[in-house]
Amino acid sequence: MSTHPGPFNMKSAYARLRPDGSAQSLPVDVEFWQDLSAGKFGDFHNEYLVTTQSFTQSWPLWEMHPKGDEIVVLIAGSVDVILEKKAGNKILPLREPGNWVLVPKGLWHTARVHALSVLLFITAGEGTQHRQVDF
Repeated sequence: MSTHPGPFNMKSAYARLRPDGSAQSLPVDVEFWQDLSAGKFGDFHNEYLVTTQSFTQSWPLWEMHPKGDEIVVLIAGSVDVILEKKAGNKILPLREPGNWVLVPKGLWHTARVHALSVLLFITAGEGTQHRQVDF
């Protein structure tokens, strides 16, 4: 983990935003998500994780962040972010780079990918939950 000013690349270092306003780079490797889930980087209480991901297929899982909102920004491609609502799912199309959505705390969401896409996430990851997509 680094606190030097960079430069960094989102392919090799994600950003951690702390409640005191400080930030830290986190090294990304093939074990990053496993290490994160195992608590190697702490519990992320009141913290946000800034990441980018490339997608060629729709997400196989719903996810939900019980401790805070998530911002999803389209960098490239075409994606529908789907919010699960009791009255029916709400589809939020992201078609132009820079389009973004705000996923409210505690709301299940997934994504349909229409073309190779890159998304930037600012996530309150503490307590994140997943379940299979059922459609």
